[in-house]
Amino acid sequence: MEELRGTIGAVVFRNDENGWTVLELAVESGDRSALVTAVGVTPAAAPGMDVTLTGEWADHRDYGRQFKFSFIRMNRPEGEDAMERYLASGLIRGVREATARNIVRAFGSDALRVIETEPERLADIKGISLNRAMEIHESYLQQAAMRDVVIGLSEYGITAGQAVKLYRQYGDRTLTVVTTDPYALVDDVEGIGFLTADRIARQVGIAFDSPFRIAAGIKHALSRAASEGGHTCLPAERLVAFAADMLGCEADDVENQLYDLILNGKLCARRVSGQDMVFLPAFWTFESEIARLLLDLADRSGRGMPIDAPRELEALERATGKVLDDAQRQAVLAAVDCGVMVVTGGPGTGKTTIMQFVLALMDKMGFRVELCAPTGRAAKRLSEAAGREARTIHRLLEYNGDFFFRNAEEPLEADVFIVDEASMIDAMLMYRLLVALPAGARLLLVGDADQLPSVGAGNVLRDIISSGKFPVFRLNRIFRQSGRSRIAENAARINAGLLPLLDFTEDFAFEARTVQEDVQRRVIEICRNGKLGDVWTELQVLSPTKKGPLGVHTLNRLLQEAMNPKERGKAEMTCGETVFRVGDKVMQVKNNYKMEWTRPTLSGDPDGCGVFNGDIGTIMAIHQRDRLVEVLFDDERTAFYSFGEMGELELAYCISIHKSQGSEFPVVLLPLCGGPPQLMTRNLLYTAITRARSRAVIIGRPSTLSFMVENDHEQTRYSALKGLLEEYSPSSQ
Repeated sequence: MEELRGTIGAVVFRNDENGWTVLELAVESGDRSALVTAVGVTPAAAPGMDVTLTGEWADHRDYGRQFKFSFIRMNRPEGEDAMERYLASGLIRGVREATARNIVRAFGSDALRVIETEPERLADIKGISLNRAMEIHESYLQQAAMRDVVIGLSEYGITAGQAVKLYRQYGDRTLTVVTTDPYALVDDVEGIGFLTADRIARQVGIAFDSPFRIAAGIKHALSRAASEGGHTCLPAERLVAFAADMLGCEADDVENQLYDLILNGKLCARRVSGQDMVFLPAFWTFESEIARLLLDLADRSGRGMPIDAPRELEALERATGKVLDDAQRQAVLAAVDCGVMVVTGGPGTGKTTIMQFVLALMDKMGFRVELCAPTGRAAKRLSEAAGREARTIHRLLEYNGDFFFRNAEEPLEADVFIVDEASMIDAMLMYRLLVALPAGARLLLVGDADQLPSVGAGNVLRDIISSGKFPVFRLNRIFRQSGRSRIAENAARINAGLLPLLDFTEDFAFEARTVQEDVQRRVIEICRNGKLGDVWTELQVLSPTKKGPLGVHTLNRLLQEAMNPKERGKAEMTCGETVFRVGDKVMQVKNNYKMEWTRPTLSGDPDGCGVFNGDIGTIMAIHQRDRLVEVLFDDERTAFYSFGEMGELELAYCISIHKSQGSEFPVVLLPLCGGPPQLMTRNLLYTAITRARSRAVIIGRPSTLSFMVENDHEQTRYSALKGLLEEYSPSSQ
């Protein structure tokens, strides 16, 4: 690491949300001053500030040599010119260029001391009242305090951006809190995790076996279990062992602190299905309330049908020319009468047909129906299949990024709620949905229980099904293309533990390749020649892994080079390790409910807000002057991303199978050539194949394909919903 001291000449760019800043720094070198470009995170920066940066030099492909700083120390301005520039920077309320000049003329190099200790003297300057003088004083002290906090916290490896968050939370107490109880930061400040707090604790001398450390570590262990494994809870003995191993301390010490955390209400402990389970309070609330609310819905609904449903169903079959089999007919009739019901099945088994008939009967009954799905792409597919509007669950609940406007106090206004791709719903989202349902509503959950579980914590759909508390209709017969769909047939075979049929058909193919580099070349060749479909609109490459020669990262880089190479005059920008350029296929990787977009009026609403995890689009322009990236999404929405928001996008020539959940693509290309055994599982392969609507192509080793079909191992996902549903009853609540 290197230190660089200089005076800020200009702030070229600043992202106010995360503090990312590009500076021009005047650095004295002998009898000359050199301008240096410096980039990093800082809470405040303005021309004239004297700063010392700690970081290292780097060469940017577009912007040349830069100093990337990790820490910034704001020095007291030295000399009258520096003081004047600092005061005129805008950091201090009530001081602009003329005022700054007058203050420095009046007090010279003593100006900052006067502002700090004798602010009433400022009122002697023409144009500055006593009230204004005190405002200048207060603003200066605040900036000085923040500066001192940033400098002080930098010693503990805390970035300037994190320091600002801490200062906003604790004010003048920041340094005291950080040095005496750093583990409090984990609960109080978003973005400060256990590992950061633990590092600070070691630096300030907090003991390795401190009760504060162990208590924070237990909560961190539960958080890790949720984020990495999808667990809503852990058995007490497993939690103790996990936390003790993670913290490097004795199990007895962990047990003692765990007991105290439970007694003090910081954690919840309940016996569920014969096991003592420990929950973070939020997850206990989610699962216990889901159980209560589902059972309540099932109990209150189902009060008979105002129409002769069987006769109306027969009439619909005649009118549409579609004939339901017995299982489908039973499912439709149950759905219009049950309070809570589940329809599950693989591709081509008729789930969409059931929904269409249920919708028609609900319309006959005069019921208001809401259609929703967990992701934007799933909602779009549902809307196309149903011929009416479907929304994401977040949009249905009017979530604005901070708050769900639809809740128990402001419930939704409909009689029936049909939720597609229900396997993707985690515990938090299911809780939010159920809380907002009106009393007596009907709920139909539709999904494929054999797909991968939700990315977020919980095992909602499977727990609901296995509880035995609600009607569940499992669809096994394949209807797609009158039973001739090799995709659906092979998906069913994989799900049953049988090798797929590998004879080449129009909609399913397997190409044997045993060397990873050969698989790479073949994937690129197929994407390049376009014979299977355009890579931007029809063909989607899916990978089981993120790393390795056939992982998402490598394939995206290679496909970008092949499909959209660097060219003279083609604009591009860099975010982290990723180069984005005009023409790139990209995916939104987090929900952003505040992102504004526009769209041609002929294609729907002319403008709105919200882009969602899984939305795929193309970069249409990169505006260097305005530091904006223009992205056109599949549904003709155009959104503008600031350079600071580009971390929300990833290249999407290849995406992970996990990221593909809830989506369908005309053609799926799947490279398979080894991988971690714990990842290469049957349900991962099943999920990948079922993303293809018209054609699925696998390229790779026959041995890898066989291994995945045989590997039905699924990592245990601890949740309590099944047990709670089995144990609870509406009357007991």
